[in-house]
Parts: sequence; C-alpha cells; structure tokens
Amino acid sequence: MDAPVGLTYVFGRLPVHGAQELTLRGFPLRIKDIIVDQQLIIAAGREKSLFRRHPWIFSGAVAAVKGRPKSGQTVDVLGQNGQWLARAAFSPKSQIQGRVWTFDADERIDAEFFLRRIGQSAARRRSLETESDALRLVQSESDGLPGLILDRYAAVLVFQLLTAGAEFWRAEIIAALRTLFPDDAILERSDVDVRAKEGLAERIEAVHGEIPELVEIRENGVRLLVDVRSGHKTGFYLDQRDSRLAVGRAAAGAEVLNCFSYTGGFGLAALRGGAKNVTQLDASAPALDLAVRNRDLNGFAPESMTTVCGDAFQILRAWRKEGRTFDLIVLDPPKFVDSKASLTRAARGYKDVNLCAFHLLRPGGRLFTFSCSGLMEDALFQKIVADAALDAGSTGRIVRRLTQAQDHPVALAFPEGAYLKGLEIEVE
Repeated sequence: MDAPVGLTYVFGRLPVHGAQELTLRGFPLRIKDIIVDQQLIIAAGREKSLFRRHPWIFSGAVAAVKGRPKSGQTVDVLGQNGQWLARAAFSPKSQIQGRVWTFDADERIDAEFFLRRIGQSAARRRSLETESDALRLVQSESDGLPGLILDRYAAVLVFQLLTAGAEFWRAEIIAALRTLFPDDAILERSDVDVRAKEGLAERIEAVHGEIPELVEIRENGVRLLVDVRSGHKTGFYLDQRDSRLAVGRAAAGAEVLNCFSYTGGFGLAALRGGAKNVTQLDASAPALDLAVRNRDLNGFAPESMTTVCGDAFQILRAWRKEGRTFDLIVLDPPKFVDSKASLTRAARGYKDVNLCAFHLLRPGGRLFTFSCSGLMEDALFQKIVADAALDAGSTGRIVRRLTQAQDHPVALAFPEGAYLKGLEIEVE
C-alpha cells in the first residue's frame, strides 16, 4: 500500500499501514512523526522577527494555515514567496500560534530531536560554578525547547509542559528523560494557569520512580527541604540562588526581615551568613512550617528565627506604626503583573510594599527588592523603587543589580526570557 499523497516520513516516503510503528535508530516512529504538508504562511512584512530568530509567531502574523494541523503538531513556516523560514509547533487556541523548534531546514522534529536537545541543555549546566545539587536543566525557549521546563532536585526530575507543542511530544520527552537520567525519579508538574491559554488542562503525575514527600537539596552550604508535589513553581525558587548568596554575604550581624518568605530560603541564607536573627513573613502557614523544619535541619537555634503568618502589606504598615525597624529587608513578592492591562495596578503594589520597607529600614540598612514579572521592565521597576524611597524620605544607592541564576539563561534573540530583576540598595 502506497503512502497517502502528502505524507512524508522523516527520511523519504515510506508505506504506512494504519497505526503501524517503524523504528528509526532505536526509537519508535509513529503517525505523529509524519509531516503532512502542514504549513503556516506568514503575512508579508511579518517575517522580520523570524529572520532575527525570535521563536514566537503571533496569530496576527499568520496569513494562512495550510493543511489541517492538530494542536501541537509540527508545521513548516513559509514566507509569502514560499521561502522556508522555520519549523514550529502549532497552537490554534493561543495568541502565540507558532513556537519555533528549529531554524534549520534539515532538522526534523522527532524523538531524537528531544533526546538531543535535552541532553545538550543539561550538558551546558555542567560548566556552571554553583554549590548546589538542584538546577534548572531546561529553560524553555532559551534552551531551544519552547514550553518545556525541567528542574532537577538531587535525584528527582520535575518537568512542566506549558505549551501545546510540548504537550504533543510528551511521550518522547519522558522517554528522553528516562534515557538521559535512568536513576532519577520523574514527576510532572504541569499544573500552571498558562496551559489554559493553550487549550490544555492541568496535570500532576508521578511518571517514574518513587517521589518522596520532601526532597532534601543543598545550596551554598544550606540544606533545604523541597515539596516538589505541591510547592510553588516546581517546588522551589531556583532562579534566586545567586540572590540568596548575595543576601547571605550582606547579613553578618544584621536583624533581617524576609517578606514573602515561602519556605525561608533568603532567611536561611542570612543565618548562614551570620545574621543576628531573622523574621520570616508569609501568608502561608504550611510554607512557614517548612521554614521551621529547614531551620532545624541546618542546626540554627530556635530563637534565631521567628515566623509571622499574614498579609505582608497589612503587617508592614502595622510595624511602621509601631516603629519597628530592621537592618536588612528582602522583598520577593509573587508576580503582580500577568498582563499589560494589570501593569498600572502592579506598579502601585510594588511601590506600596517598597515604601513600607524603606520606612522600616535603619540608617545604613540594605534592601533587596525583586520583581519576577516579565512585563515589568527594569527601568520602570527602578523608577517605582526610587519613587517609594522619595516618598519615605530615604536616600539610597544601588549596590548591585540582581537577576536570575545562570541555569536560567536568556537566549540573545529572546529577551522575554529575562523576567527576574532585583536591586540591592544601601540606604543612608
């Protein structure tokens, strides 16, 4: 039986018999591996971003969709003149209708592609100078794998599939992880809101091995218990590793306030650095309970750390009225900006919380303040913090700019990958 017209296997035309599987270099080759002349045709004048190798194709840039690609299926991206531009994952329900897998016309999207790309991404982390057994191994677009996040906590892999394309290749991604990390347990944490924009339901699933209730990791001399099943993100804020180290180096002899503390990472780094005492403030009682367990795990005295559960904005205002002060304050709030429409409201929130912090800082104190909102530009964030200092009657200078750790790289052609920004500020 001849292959149907337009059905081309990865290497030449081959006969297809229903759902029959073939093998290619040891990998199963199924119907999903076939290219069915599915194409995105880019509108005239909208190819420029692709020439710059930006991996996103917005729906407004698409002049036509040829064939009947399913959600997540691979499509060839062509210009109006028929010029081949890229190979991408199709997402009909998202404003980002295509996410580029490759700009190489000879590179096919198949099981070997994911094995190769994930392996290359993980290998790049081996050269990083970090004292930690917890790292991000794949950072989505910045590692050439749009929609895939992969973190490793000791011997437990936690991955997220954020896009239709990553979801389409789920089985192949898992197979690659099993091959590359045969001794690791694997957990999927695709329980993020962004999947809804791709028409996907949330999912948490233990894929391989035993997933412990808590995984112990080590970071710059601090031991930490991580809840990979239900903790924030994939369990911990790995992107703040370098900033925690900076806080520890500045904390000797200081009374420290860690706001939005989660499981206490910044506060524990401060204690490791010689802080006099630390107050951990968070709205989650379970997170603070784990912070206490982390304190005990590291052998810090019970009196060295206090936990306070409640709304940070209300508590900071109350402490200001009481005249309470600190030598070092960390502000690492959750993402306030989820759309351009919410930017103004978010700016007010950032100003409010930074204003409170400036009022609570002693002369000569340090403020470590952060925004993890990608839509919040660096210059705007600095202006907001400067306005807060002015309103508080404080004078400060930026000692250091802080950003996401090295295992969260930013591809040159993808500036959107730079989302975390922070300032270390010394006040007079």
